Amino acid sequence: MRPSLVIVGAGPRGTGILERIAANAPEYAGLELDIHLVDPFPPGGGRVWRQAQSSLLWMNSQSQDVTMFTDDTVELDGPVLPGPALHEWADLDGRAFADRQLQGAYLRWVYEQSVAALPPGVTVRHHPRRALRVSGPREGRQQVWLDGDARPLLADTVILAQGHLDAELDEEQRELSAYAREHGLVHLPPDFTADSDLSALAPGEDVLVRGFGLAFVDLMVLLTEGRGGRYEGDTYIPSGREPVLYVGSRRGIPYHSKIGYDWTGERPPLPRFLGPAEIDELLARPDGYDFRRDVWPLIDKELGFAHYHRLFTAHPGRTAVGWADFEEKYAAAEPLSAELQALVASAVPDPADRLDLTTLDHPLDGVRHTSYEELQEGLRGYITADLERRHDPAHSPDLAVFLGLLSVYGQVVRLGDIGSWWHGFFSYLASGPPGPRLRQLLALSRAGVVKFAGADMRVTAEDGVFRATSATVPGSVIEARVLVEARLPHPTLARTRDQLLRELYEEGARATPAGLLAVDPEDGRILHRDGTAHPRRFALGPHTNARGAGAFTRPRTNSPSFRQNDATARAVLALLRDLSCRAAA
Repeated sequence: MRPSLVIVGAGPRGTGILERIAANAPEYAGLELDIHLVDPFPPGGGRVWRQAQSSLLWMNSQSQDVTMFTDDTVELDGPVLPGPALHEWADLDGRAFADRQLQGAYLRWVYEQSVAALPPGVTVRHHPRRALRVSGPREGRQQVWLDGDARPLLADTVILAQGHLDAELDEEQRELSAYAREHGLVHLPPDFTADSDLSALAPGEDVLVRGFGLAFVDLMVLLTEGRGGRYEGDTYIPSGREPVLYVGSRRGIPYHSKIGYDWTGERPPLPRFLGPAEIDELLARPDGYDFRRDVWPLIDKELGFAHYHRLFTAHPGRTAVGWADFEEKYAAAEPLSAELQALVASAVPDPADRLDLTTLDHPLDGVRHTSYEELQEGLRGYITADLERRHDPAHSPDLAVFLGLLSVYGQVVRLGDIGSWWHGFFSYLASGPPGPRLRQLLALSRAGVVKFAGADMRVTAEDGVFRATSATVPGSVIEARVLVEARLPHPTLARTRDQLLRELYEEGARATPAGLLAVDPEDGRILHRDGTAHPRRFALGPHTNARGAGAFTRPRTNSPSFRQNDATARAVLALLRDLSCRAAA
């Protein structure tokens, strides 16, 4: 029988692995192989980036910042095969924010190019089914059972690349949903907004929305423009079909706007304080490491270095000493120390030019308003100021911090599961909405369609309604009969609705402390609870501790995802070659 590979998940991650298989295949000359892609959604875009979704939904990255192809910055053993970024492929202005339909078309094209690049002896077949189970002996062929098929696919090796997953409700969500059923309320738990049934949200109805990230932006778009509203300049013209959205979250503010100017001049030399050597030292500690104690101080110092390098080199008039003197003392100071704070205070006269990550993470801490009307004005002022700052090159240290975040993410991915806080913080600062979306949010606020509920939002279900309170407006309560959880599901192996992964866990696959599937960081092999790696099963993506920064990435950033894809593709090809040699012998 011909060697066989099954890839579960044909979205961007599965497509990226396929591209790397095609790139590396010539090194394994003469290898014949059947590749089976299992995904109910079309190859390329998969579920999240499928072309069959609303054209109103945008990417939150500029088209010049999206590529599926390696370049000479990517540290990998396989060949670099350059290709067009999204803006080059689609002939777009590089700073334009493409809609998701166009991104889906780009991903489909990458998939087709990857298939066409495979050697003649390699075939690809797409199975539009869900994979339900993987069985088989560790040293033998695997069986991948598909929904609706009586016989399994036989595979010499399997790669699980399902991407973002649905989850069973946690205890709080179960209680809220049960209360809603009992009292005739509407509760929409965490979901992919594009897949949510929003028909139960009636025109003019008050809706509590918990979550102020990108899922909220999608919800906002679908319930306004998606219901016939339109914008005339900075004014929103309602259709009359919109509900009224009361939105709050832990921070109580939207993610920071994407930066609206390009980099010029010298880049900060990154990594500086959190690079491969520091990660090696953390991984070598016999007692392990703690994120807050051992990793966060290095992140803080690295981002501070990026910020001040830009401030001193691009805006020297706002500093009190020379860069060489400051850099020497900054390097010698302990992270997060009083010495470091004193150095910054003496060298950077204006507090607005200093980097304070704690304040950035909790901008409404200690802010109190006497009424919700006062809060609306305050939040509109905050969002307006953020938009102006993120589009003003006078604040270019912000862009340097963004570059620092990309550098840090590329390093800490080697640490595996470091908890969800860091990923949320990264998204809040580096992966927010396009500036035009926040301008739309301001227009919706002025029109009364969106109302801000404040920080530290708490929701309870009592007296036949949902009630929301916030520390920002003490003593005030918002009541509504509808609650929408505007965030993605957070599936652990124990709670995922993916039957295949749940059964793997029940059969002994290891879970990280946060509930992710544990894999070998070197090649993505799935780890068992006894510490052994499965010789024929691999996994990559957000459901694993090899989650990377996304299946596609900015060009020229040494993408961790591309490095992972290449390592896994080469490990799989080497395994299949060895099996073929043994079979021939």
